[in-house]
Amino acid sequence: MPIDAARAVAAEPRSTTIAWDHKDIQLYHLGLGAGRPATDPDELRYTLESRLHVLPSFATVAGAGMGVVGGLSAPGLDIDLASVLHGSQRVELHRPIPVKGTATSTSRVAAVYDKGKAAILVLRTEAADDDGPLWTSDAQLFVRGEGGFGGERGPSERLELPERAPDRTVERAVREDAALLYRLSGDWNPLHADPEFAKLAGFDRPILHGLCTYGMTLKAVVDTLLGGDVAGVRSYGARFAGVVFPGETLRIRMWSDDRGRVRVTVTAADRDDAPVLADTLLETM
Repeated sequence: MPIDAARAVAAEPRSTTIAWDHKDIQLYHLGLGAGRPATDPDELRYTLESRLHVLPSFATVAGAGMGVVGGLSAPGLDIDLASVLHGSQRVELHRPIPVKGTATSTSRVAAVYDKGKAAILVLRTEAADDDGPLWTSDAQLFVRGEGGFGGERGPSERLELPERAPDRTVERAVREDAALLYRLSGDWNPLHADPEFAKLAGFDRPILHGLCTYGMTLKAVVDTLLGGDVAGVRSYGARFAGVVFPGETLRIRMWSDDRGRVRVTVTAADRDDAPVLADTLLETM
């Protein structure tokens, strides 16, 4: 059996040292479409080193995303990466991410669920520096063809949306070169750059990284509802419900409540509001 769930969950966590500075932050923000207009004071917080703050979703690429790689190499896992799909992502912030830092990133398999035709891996990455914990990140991965081993099915909750119109709806254009820029932050999958590879995967052209859409959405919510205050984000999670092609437009709908939560849906405006992100929730400090 390629997946030994008990062995994978019981395995010792794997730790590595990661580091970043302002250049990594700026490149990540540019990959999300920051800097338009280039001289806008609100955008300079994402692009100019003297004013820089860090969007919390940077946690997903810090250290070139080595946390997920470390989790997939855990004992008990022997899987074909071509069968792996990123199902959802959640980041919990313990304090704002510094512009320059060195941290210890510790990864483990937090859970393995059996969905019948697929297995679900929950890979947890925790980062801490000399001052204490920075973030906890959970990536939920579907592994096609690896279910049926008799494990727990796991949670299947869906986020209910209010029965009213969104409080805010914004649109964000995806640059034609967005995937080419975003992949420089560490995800070199040719699916996002090579047209021939994309065709082999069943797409007529390269698709955008799901985590790029994830970051673009967080930026839109922070800028629209939090006044650009990245320190106001306590946690942010989303389920990947569909693909985005570079050059398309994201339609982002937001519902706020009196508990400091923002529910969000994201669709592709150019394709009749095809779902892109679902079960998306931002919790504020």
